Amino acid sequence: MTNSLIIVCLLTLIIHTAETLSYSIRFAGVRLNKIAIALSLTGIIVLVSRTANMIQAPLTAKFVDYAKVNPGFPLLNYLMIIMLASSLGTLIAIAVFPTFVGLFERVISKLEIEGSIPKLLNSVTISQLKNTRKYIRKPKVRLYSFRYLGIPKRFIVMNIFVTAFYTVGVLSSLYAAHLVPQFSTTASQASGLINGLATIMLTVFIDPQLGIITHKATQHAEYRDQLGKIYVVLMGSRFLGTLLGQVVLYPAALFISMLVKLI
Repeated sequence: MTNSLIIVCLLTLIIHTAETLSYSIRFAGVRLNKIAIALSLTGIIVLVSRTANMIQAPLTAKFVDYAKVNPGFPLLNYLMIIMLASSLGTLIAIAVFPTFVGLFERVISKLEIEGSIPKLLNSVTISQLKNTRKYIRKPKVRLYSFRYLGIPKRFIVMNIFVTAFYTVGVLSSLYAAHLVPQFSTTASQASGLINGLATIMLTVFIDPQLGIITHKATQHAEYRDQLGKIYVVLMGSRFLGTLLGQVVLYPAALFISMLVKLI
């Protein structure tokens, strides 16, 4: 099962790296004052994330099936390792954030000229791919520069919890299926109980605040310079959320297992 675990971890890493890098697309769009085009590019991020998730989910479910016939199989440990991959993916996104802001600025400008993603892809040449090296930027973290960004603390805390719930949604339902094998099918389909709560929190508390922050940056040049730091803070809170997921995983699985018994 080690090979399967490595594959699942790689897919999980790709999912969280791609989702976290969506901030770099937003920031690139704000810097170019082309936020609408930038938001359209997030579809690529969604495509990469969902494709990886389509492969990852059944492979992860395979661990639950294996644990049924092998009682000594450390299923919980495997799931926690998978969650560590989500943390690593978020860290990678933070590290390459400056590089991808520059790359996405170039992509947004080209997309405006070409008019569509297929035409944009067809216009890419080998020499252009080689030139992407000039966009590589080392991440620079100066903690003192993050002190006065005007971000509400409750917004950061909420982002941590939303990320934690999203990270454990599917994994907790799969572990719940292991805890209550007589309701395994019901439990494995109950990830919405956790993700639904995260979606409500995201829609009500996170998205509107993020929209306000982005709008301020498009209207005020002095605020635009702070936006990159704000996004780094948000990505940092996502990383903390993936770590919190390690703590939430087992209680969330118990919560799902109790609910499916009542259905």
